[in-house]
Amino acid sequence: MKKLVVILGLIILNLSSISYGSVEEKHSNPNILLINIDDMGWRDVGFMGSEYYETPNIDALAANGIIFTNAYDSAANCAPSRACLMSGQWTPRHGIYTVGSSERGDSKDRKLIPVRNNITLPDNQFILTEVLKSAGYITCHAGKWHLSDDPTTQGFDANIGGSHAGDPGSYYPPYISVPSLQPPSEDYYLTNLVMDKTLEFVKRTGDKPFFLYYSPYAVHLPINPVKKLLPKYENKEGWNGQKNAGYATMVENLDTQIGRLIELLKDLGKLENTFILFSSDNGGPYEVTRQTPLRAGKGSYYEGGIRVPMFVYWPGKVMAGTNTDVPVSNLDFYPTLLEVAGIQKPVDKILDGQSILPLFTGTGTLTERPFYWHFPIYLQEGNAECQDPLFRCRPGSAIRLGDWKLIQYFENNDIELYNLKNDIGEKNNVAETNPEKLQELLKILENWREETNAPVPKEINPEYSRN
Repeated sequence: MKKLVVILGLIILNLSSISYGSVEEKHSNPNILLINIDDMGWRDVGFMGSEYYETPNIDALAANGIIFTNAYDSAANCAPSRACLMSGQWTPRHGIYTVGSSERGDSKDRKLIPVRNNITLPDNQFILTEVLKSAGYITCHAGKWHLSDDPTTQGFDANIGGSHAGDPGSYYPPYISVPSLQPPSEDYYLTNLVMDKTLEFVKRTGDKPFFLYYSPYAVHLPINPVKKLLPKYENKEGWNGQKNAGYATMVENLDTQIGRLIELLKDLGKLENTFILFSSDNGGPYEVTRQTPLRAGKGSYYEGGIRVPMFVYWPGKVMAGTNTDVPVSNLDFYPTLLEVAGIQKPVDKILDGQSILPLFTGTGTLTERPFYWHFPIYLQEGNAECQDPLFRCRPGSAIRLGDWKLIQYFENNDIELYNLKNDIGEKNNVAETNPEKLQELLKILENWREETNAPVPKEINPEYSRN
């Protein structure tokens, strides 16, 4: 980590030479760039300590902003996390709990009939983009949408490759699930093409403020290596369970594309008036990459599935080289971006997060609050670090409050309790030795489920086999 601090310090010195002008000029109607990477784990970037993946452009931005070491998504896989981000609401309010069917895995292994899953974000949701557009922002979605057939029906002026598709099928032509994008050559990589189109959008914005939701399909499966980078990683020593060379090429190439975007913003004189928030939609896939010391990965409600890399970069507003361990959630993005843009919250709109602007501007602190996850569904493909080898998650809920985290499973009312301050890897279930804390958190969780009308599956599956 000392080596990382030195490197980041040098990056700070290099970027701090950029002239940004006055604060007043910079932050009048700021451009907003929301970067939401697909399946990038908490430690899959250099600024979070990885010594295998190479992300110099992302690290440079992080070094000149504020890093959030306790950043969470409100769900452990793609669609529900993105629905929470765009709606600003917990999963029970929009009903998107997973990708596709909630009846994942073999029926004989599912004790309960899971809650039916909604696969489309309801039209009656007044989402973040629609608020920004109504306030005069030019809006663009670039990459993976996953919440409906067409993001332009929900506030985006431009759509680059977004649809209901959750992955591209292939990053090389033909882009099986992204037919709207045509490759300029037979071997053109999809992540590069999405950025080509994104740069075209930025050039067309002129003097008007823009909201760019850059949400590339990368680095979601399939693992399609960037061919020219593959030999480097095949000959590089792995680190802390990170050793998939193909995935590493996808991470580095993604970083290169983000670097192209930052260079264009500099060249156009827009970077000094651009607010950037970087995050990921869930933890990294356990079969591909590891988040040690965090437990498990994508799809699990252990820390490896829900904790993600995050930073905010805002020239003149955020002090370079800072970090915070205050827990935050992607539910906070909606109210935060409204405050950044100087926009009032829509009347009667329920927002379950809160603005975290005081944290990165140094103007205040946040009151300790609970964070909730609700997953009344089954998600197959368990692993050695999940509750069992069959499912990454079984129906249940989870809560974090302060240093404590409780997970409740509905099948048999099993309870797990962890003190994350002492046990970030969630190795020691201390439920039996902390009955008062267990009851305190369980009561808060039950009250929350009642307040949000969170459905709890109770019906026994007649096909369930105990053997």
